[in-house]
Amino acid sequence: MEACAIVANNLSKVYNIYTRPWEKYLNFFFPIEFGARFHAIQDVSFSLEKGCSMGLLGLNGSGKSTLANMIAGASSPTSGTLSIDGHVAMTAVSSGLSTLLTGRENIMQKGLLLGLSRRQILELMPEIIEFSELGDVIDQQVKTYSSGMRSKLGFAISINIDPDVLIIDEALSVGDATFTQKCLVKMRAFRERKKTIVFVSHSMSQVRDFCDRAIWLEGGRAVSIGACEDVVKEYTSFIKWFNQLPDAEQKDYKQKIREKQMGETK
Repeated sequence: MEACAIVANNLSKVYNIYTRPWEKYLNFFFPIEFGARFHAIQDVSFSLEKGCSMGLLGLNGSGKSTLANMIAGASSPTSGTLSIDGHVAMTAVSSGLSTLLTGRENIMQKGLLLGLSRRQILELMPEIIEFSELGDVIDQQVKTYSSGMRSKLGFAISINIDPDVLIIDEALSVGDATFTQKCLVKMRAFRERKKTIVFVSHSMSQVRDFCDRAIWLEGGRAVSIGACEDVVKEYTSFIKWFNQLPDAEQKDYKQKIREKQMGETK
């Protein structure tokens, strides 16, 4: 049996939501809790073996990115445990790039933050730039980039620094189809080397073709966890039902889920 790259037990993430800015400061001085609690992830448990890919499915606001950020180490769980075996890199549409730095400077900064030496980064630089297809634009500030260009740069950095666990959060939803296909080929080669991938996407075809396992989240809770084909089938049936609802009923459905997340016992 292959060792696990990710193990999550009863993982939860709670945010405090304040209606007035000064409420968050009062929590430092008074025993009474100000603001409301929002349960973004609630009691999620799963494991993922090395060399496998897992898709995260769900409507917008279901908790996919929150869970991805916790796996990436960008956010800490409020309760539960999360164990990651190896180094993690994450790429997203908002891929954590500094808009005031150039693309080249972002490669250096992100590499250093991930523990690479300056020499290692300089050795990887040509390969990253070539993969990103940015050419001379690499020496312009990222604030001048389109969302597709930022996504290309973020993915090129993350995949070429060779992490043990790669998290992709909607990074393939922008940009051209040719680049997306190149990324998928690179991801398959990455997985064949017994690397692990967590894939957040609204594209059922990409998730079905690429992932071994999947989690369907709704309101921060896991509705279904299991083999990718089975979970995608369940989620596709749900989406078909949801999409046939009138706009007002869709909005009401989402509002009830959010109210439940706000209404959990403190």
